[in-house]
Amino acid sequence: MRFEDRTIVITGGGAGIGRRYAHRFAGEGANVVIADLDGAAGERVASEVAELGSAALSCEMDVTDDDAVVSMTERAVERFGGIDILVNNAGIHLQHAQLPFAVEALTEWRTLLDVNLLGPLACAAACRPHMAARGGGSIINHSSMAAYMGGGAYGVSKLALNALTVNLATEFGPDGIRVNGIAPGFADSEAAMEFMSERAGMEDWLLNGQVIKRLGRMDDLADMALFLCSEEASFVTGQTILVDGGSVKKPY
Repeated sequence: MRFEDRTIVITGGGAGIGRRYAHRFAGEGANVVIADLDGAAGERVASEVAELGSAALSCEMDVTDDDAVVSMTERAVERFGGIDILVNNAGIHLQHAQLPFAVEALTEWRTLLDVNLLGPLACAAACRPHMAARGGGSIINHSSMAAYMGGGAYGVSKLALNALTVNLATEFGPDGIRVNGIAPGFADSEAAMEFMSERAGMEDWLLNGQVIKRLGRMDDLADMALFLCSEEASFVTGQTILVDGGSVKKPY
């Protein structure tokens, strides 16, 4: 029970990887705040967390709405007394992030960057004073292996997020807040598996590029998040950790 009496905010927690994080942190005793654009999905996950024996709060929230973000943190503090962990998981991805490098697509680019980059910044800034009041905390930004592999518009947004992670770690460090990132490879979320099923040969292509010859699992990512937010990682900050089965092989 590494996170007993601790409170975690998970954006995009109503489905997929965010939902798995909610279950796993609840299993280690955390109070869980589900902040999701889909309020009904957030309520379902909050109910699941309650069934696991942990307290939960669902907040319908758009990460691009600064006032809604601040309101979410205030509700979390009112309910649980503070905030200890933030996981910036909400994002535009898969087919929704495949944008052309063209003037005609600039409106969609701005939306992508607003959600994938400025959303995490807004959530981190809103949570910061509440974490500082507790003596510190931990923030996880959800990046992607696409940041290292020329992954189009999506990769650009995640590469920028990696830079944000480094700078937030520096800025928030004096408050005792550690900021790290997780860069997943392809994991078995519902949306990702549907995306792959519609593209013949994609699984073979993915596995051929990996050192570990299996698809990634959401629990692989949850294991890393649990570690990075725990005292076992108390000397780790400003890092984005690849959890990709060896798809990205950096020579340094």
